[in-house]
Amino acid sequence: MNKKLLLSVFLLLVVTLSFAQTKEELQAQKAEKQAEADKFQGEANALQAQIDALPGWRTGAFGTIGGSLSNFSNWYGQGTPDLSSGSFGITLNAFANKIEDKYFWRNSLTTNLNWIKFDDKNDDSDDDSFKNGTDVFNISSLYGRNISKTWAISGLMEYRTTLLDNFNDPGYLDVGVGATWTPIENLIVVIHPLNYNFVFADSDSVFESSMGAKIVADYTRQIGAINFKTNLSTFQSYKSGDLSNITWTNSFSYTLWKMIGVGFDFGLRSNKQEALNYALAQTPATATDFDDVDNKLQSYYTFGLSYKF
Repeated sequence: MNKKLLLSVFLLLVVTLSFAQTKEELQAQKAEKQAEADKFQGEANALQAQIDALPGWRTGAFGTIGGSLSNFSNWYGQGTPDLSSGSFGITLNAFANKIEDKYFWRNSLTTNLNWIKFDDKNDDSDDDSFKNGTDVFNISSLYGRNISKTWAISGLMEYRTTLLDNFNDPGYLDVGVGATWTPIENLIVVIHPLNYNFVFADSDSVFESSMGAKIVADYTRQIGAINFKTNLSTFQSYKSGDLSNITWTNSFSYTLWKMIGVGFDFGLRSNKQEALNYALAQTPATATDFDDVDNKLQSYYTFGLSYKF
C-alpha cells in the first residue's frame, strides 16, 4: 500500500514538473517571438515614417457612428408608458494633403449629423418621424508657398453651414491671405490678417459680411490605434465685434478590433449673429438687437462606435 502511495506521489511530481517545464519553455518561445515581432514592427514604423516624409499626397479619414432604439408598451412607471424613441448620429473627418518641398495644398472635411425620434403612441398629434439634431458641415482648402522650414505665404478658403436644416442659411465663406506657421509636425496655424467673411442668409437685417482677421489652428494625428483631431477657427471682424465668431471642434477615436472602435466628438461655438437670429424667431422675440441678445455658448457632443476608413 505504501509502495503504491509512493509511486502515485512520484508520478504526480513527474507530471507536475513536466507541465512546469513545458510552460516555461512555451513562455520562453513566446518572449523570443515577441522580441522578433517588436523588431519587425519597429523597422516597419521606420519605413512608414520615411514614406510619410516623401513629397506627394497624403489622405485619410475616420469617423464615429452612434445610435440607439427603444420601445415601451404599458410601462406605467414612466410618464409616457407607450413610447418609441431613438437617435442616430454620424461624424466624418477626412483630409487630402499634397506636400511638396516648395509648396503644400491641404484640404479637409468635417461633418457631424444627428437624428432623434420621440413618439408618444397615445398622442396621434405628435410627430413620430426622426427629426434633425446636430448639424455641422465644414470644408476648407489651404494653399501655401514655403519661405522657410516653418513659415509659408498662404491663401485659405473655408466654408461652414448646415446640411439637414437651413442649408446655406446661414452659410459662411472665408477667403483670405496671410501666413501659415507649422512649428511641429501635424500642427497647422493659419494667420490671415486680410480675410473677407461672406455670410449668406435670408435675413439681411441680422447677418452681414465684413472684412477681418482669420486665425485657424488644426492638429491632426494618429498614434497607434488612436486617431484625434482638434480644430479652432475664429474670425475677428474689423467692423464690429458683433460680426465675429469662433468655432472649436474635436474628434477622438480608439480602434478596439480591426477597424472598429469607440469615438467621441464635441464642439463649441460662439456666434452673436446666430444668437440674435434665433431670438428674433421666438414668439415673442427674446431680443431686438445685438445689445440685448443673450449670446450663450453653443455646444454638442456625440459618443458611439467608430470606424476607421
